[in-house]
Amino acid sequence: MRLDFNAAWHAATALIWPAIGFAALAFLMGGIASLRKARAAAGEVRINLFFFAIDILIVTPIIGVLLALTGALIAQIGSLSFLWADAPKTVTLVAALFLGDFIGYLRHRLEHSAALWPSHAIHHADTAMTWTTLLRFHPLNRVSTALIDSSALALLGFPPWALILNNLARHYYGMFIHMDLPWTYGPFRRVFVSPAMHRWHHVRDANGAGVNFATLFSVFDQAFGTYHVPGPCDAPLGVRDDLGRGALGQLLHPFRVAWRVTVRVFAKTSTAAT
Repeated sequence: MRLDFNAAWHAATALIWPAIGFAALAFLMGGIASLRKARAAAGEVRINLFFFAIDILIVTPIIGVLLALTGALIAQIGSLSFLWADAPKTVTLVAALFLGDFIGYLRHRLEHSAALWPSHAIHHADTAMTWTTLLRFHPLNRVSTALIDSSALALLGFPPWALILNNLARHYYGMFIHMDLPWTYGPFRRVFVSPAMHRWHHVRDANGAGVNFATLFSVFDQAFGTYHVPGPCDAPLGVRDDLGRGALGQLLHPFRVAWRVTVRVFAKTSTAAT
């Protein structure tokens, strides 16, 4: 598969406007202190950009091929496209965002299971969470996320434009809720995910770890008993897992875990056989 460096360049330059906007918001809210926080987060941001580069250069083309194959399969077996054939576009978009977040909620909870956590832990490893934390996803996690979310919505019959807008909304709002902001949204916290709510999802060793799985709508966490927003979050962030050193160590971490599990299973099987 050929690397599309032109697409990579456009993707990299597309970070400029979010960077300017989020930096301006951080400075508006935190003043000079936001600059000190940005300097302290520089090491984590470099790791985030490392994973972003891998994502754009290698993972995204692979996802494109897999989604094309999945789309062809769905076209053969059929979808529920008749549900949206005569619906107003506004209704279709709102439904795609709502159902897309419900699918994302379920998928996200699955990523916190023992089988998928080694790859998802990379996203949680950022101890100085910024908007760039959304860029830190292990390739295995990125592929599973894209396939599950897009395929499920495609099976529900949503048109391609609704899938694209859903992905854009989740992407840019996802960046926003990773910012270090104390906002809880007041009464609106019962409807929408706030930066404070998502920050509680990233705590390392505190009450509330393993909660707040939604990206857009907090109603799903409330419905399934995983809602936890006691206020602004100032608890330590990160993971307790030993992920190795630096970006390369984190890239290799899921494979090391898989190897250790394989060795243990093989050893137990050999012992039982003797």
